[in-house]
Amino acid sequence: MEGNKWFIPLIFALLTSSLFIISILNSTSNYPLFHQSVHASSILFVESKLHTATTTRPNSTIPRLAYLISGSIGDGERIKRTLKALYHPLNQYVLHLDLETSVKERNELVKYVKKEALFVEIGNVRVIERSNLITYRGPTMVSNTLHAAAVLVKEGGEWDWFINLSASDYPLVTQDDLLHCLRNIPRYLNFIEHTSDLDWKEEYRAKPIIIDPGLYSLNKSDVFFVEPKRSVPTAFKLFTGSAWMMLSRPFVEYLLSGWDSLPRTLLMYYTNFLSSPEGYFQTVVCNVQEFINTTVNHDLHFIAWDNPPKQHPHYLTTDDYREMVESNAPFARKFGRNEPVLDKIDSELLGRKPDGFVPGSWFGDTNTLTINVTNITSLLPGPGAERLTSLISGFLSDKDFDKKHCL
Repeated sequence: MEGNKWFIPLIFALLTSSLFIISILNSTSNYPLFHQSVHASSILFVESKLHTATTTRPNSTIPRLAYLISGSIGDGERIKRTLKALYHPLNQYVLHLDLETSVKERNELVKYVKKEALFVEIGNVRVIERSNLITYRGPTMVSNTLHAAAVLVKEGGEWDWFINLSASDYPLVTQDDLLHCLRNIPRYLNFIEHTSDLDWKEEYRAKPIIIDPGLYSLNKSDVFFVEPKRSVPTAFKLFTGSAWMMLSRPFVEYLLSGWDSLPRTLLMYYTNFLSSPEGYFQTVVCNVQEFINTTVNHDLHFIAWDNPPKQHPHYLTTDDYREMVESNAPFARKFGRNEPVLDKIDSELLGRKPDGFVPGSWFGDTNTLTINVTNITSLLPGPGAERLTSLISGFLSDKDFDKKHCL
């Protein structure tokens, strides 16, 4: 009896893993025409192979981005502000407030999107009305990210990269800056911070088995641990990194409908992995031959950590402003609610007026909501484009770039 004391918790862990997989499948099962509507000829059969050169849009077109902006209780107003700072008619947006948020706050976000004249006219902003419960450090964050990606693949038309952000993120460049810079790079690249050097994470994240209450409960609580611990897998190599990333369309499609079942196998494994959002995507991309050489080891964020690092980065203030700009990163986190440095970013980097949109060639007059549709595919880059080009070209021009994938 003593030797079997771990049996019931282990069975419970396996059952919740199965529940997690079912929840992911259900998030895409509403789309019966999925395979037919998204490059069906290249991903319908197991024997198919992905050729990134033929499944990405040509560089002669203006790139298009698909954003997930997520938040929790009290983040409704922050999501609205971040959305306006990121908005461009060419892009697609999915907004999500988790189930901990009140029904009133979630409904207010839905009403806001439905009443904003610009969003109604362009039709590129969606709110996930049936919210998911997100547990910090748990796999429900992975599930929510994949859910949003599935929505964007089915309903978002053509786009080139998927970017996940939280309500505490904010851009440091305009969308014209970002799209202009991305136009000149291969569209199969995945910007995803990663390393196979797990160090202390092997003992404290890879070996423990955790349960995410968000898989079976309507009440938010922290993950909890069950016994016994497990060994590191030998069938695939583990990687870890940042939970924030910019993923190519081909890789997102592979995550949702991978021909060799690896994404689902790893999803089951990471269901019981502590801080799975910082490992699942990295482990998938670095264990698939077609994607190993598509990685750029950067999450495109400026994040300030204490020394030694703590569980969370510190909140950014005006004291961090200069370092933020000099990082050349297009995004930064974490920002507190109504942090004064956001106003400084709006005025000095984005040219955005309070509660307004960021000016660009599509929206040059910031005093009106008149859109010159003929200018939507014309870009007006500024100093932010130079900073971002410097950052990305530094990675791509590195003489050892081709040797630094998935190390």
